[in-house]
Amino acid sequence: MALVDAARSTIDAATDAGPDEDGIHTVGAAVRSADGAIHVGVNLHHFTGGPCAELVALGAARASGARQLTHIVAVGNHGRGVISPCGRDRQVLADHYPDIRVILPSPEGLISVIARELLPLAYDHTAQQV
Repeated sequence: MALVDAARSTIDAATDAGPDEDGIHTVGAAVRSADGAIHVGVNLHHFTGGPCAELVALGAARASGARQLTHIVAVGNHGRGVISPCGRDRQVLADHYPDIRVILPSPEGLISVIARELLPLAYDHTAQQV
């Protein structure tokens, strides 16, 4: 699958392979736009909660002019394979890209789920009153 391969290639290129690896980049992500273009990103690990790879890939897609996004996937470094998005990423996807398909690992292999289904009863910031 081209999207998984793009995410894997991105984290493989960003991960330091030497003994002094600092663990700053541990996840790569790729997002596909409706025109078939693939946009990639890597996380920037930081104790303050640096950006996840999925959010970086979403930003890269938008920066290149992509508006309609169809699929997203994240891959861990050191051959960890496809990984599930964290809670913050699920909330961002539910808020901004509720219909994007998220590629996830499952016991049966990779599956594709609509983002809004990943976070049932999600927080809705537009429903909050001050």
